[in-house]
Amino acid sequence: MDIRQIEYFSEVAKHLSFTKAASTLHVSQPSISKAIQNLEAELGVPLFYRSSKQLELTDAGRAVLVNAQHVLEAFKNLRSELTDIMELKKGQIRIGIPPIVGSEFFSKLVSQYKEQYPYIELILTEVGSKKIRAGVEAGELDIGLICNLSVANENLEAIGILKDPLMLIVHRDHPLANRPSVHLTELEKESFIIYRNDFTLYDRIIDECSKSGFFPTIACETSQKDLIIEMVAAKLGIALLPKRICEKIQYDTIVSVPFKEEKIFLELGMTWKKNKYLSFAVKEFINLAHDFIKQ
Repeated sequence: MDIRQIEYFSEVAKHLSFTKAASTLHVSQPSISKAIQNLEAELGVPLFYRSSKQLELTDAGRAVLVNAQHVLEAFKNLRSELTDIMELKKGQIRIGIPPIVGSEFFSKLVSQYKEQYPYIELILTEVGSKKIRAGVEAGELDIGLICNLSVANENLEAIGILKDPLMLIVHRDHPLANRPSVHLTELEKESFIIYRNDFTLYDRIIDECSKSGFFPTIACETSQKDLIIEMVAAKLGIALLPKRICEKIQYDTIVSVPFKEEKIFLELGMTWKKNKYLSFAVKEFINLAHDFIKQ
């Protein structure tokens, strides 16, 4: 048994087609068929049920597939590690960033990292935390900055970076603008301008409103922080944003009001896939983030 046989078998099992597997792997169909036959002969069991209409995995085939995927992943990790040894400071990091993340922390982190490793390329993808988490799990992203660490996930490692309470922002003509603080229950009849539902902050706001006895009226969902602020300035509704963002709003017409009980926070963290080989570049980025947290 060799790695090529395992790769051929896994690709046929994925497509349930010798023809599609041959096309994907850019090899001839007879070569794949012969490799599968040799694998079956070596294992002493049929891996596929071959009928005139379709190809199906046998019970033995399903068992072999599970282990084959582990073998291929281990082989992939081995090749990645050897590449790092040969090219110590070359490579790239695919990073997911939610639009709400404050630029102060991330820009300093990136700046210091690029000073140390100028030849490593940082590929940034700006989407909501839910999509970032899914991208990290799927291996499409190496690292993700996420806004909610409370959602447990056995497939991911995570570290907390900061915890920032949300504040209410309203137009200065709003009845709540002159209050020293507010209760969430006082927003029951307000129109909310809120982040889209693929953002974890959306879930946090909805959950806390539900605990306070109401479901918020949503006037608009968006992924853009600036649009949220502009709509509040235009008196189209109210919004809840992290304190660090509120403190930097430059609209004279907008007032930020704290909540009497700080229940809702922006929890910024960094996550990566558990039990996955991490390249030298990714490990160094995580180590640098740890140092930033300690500062």
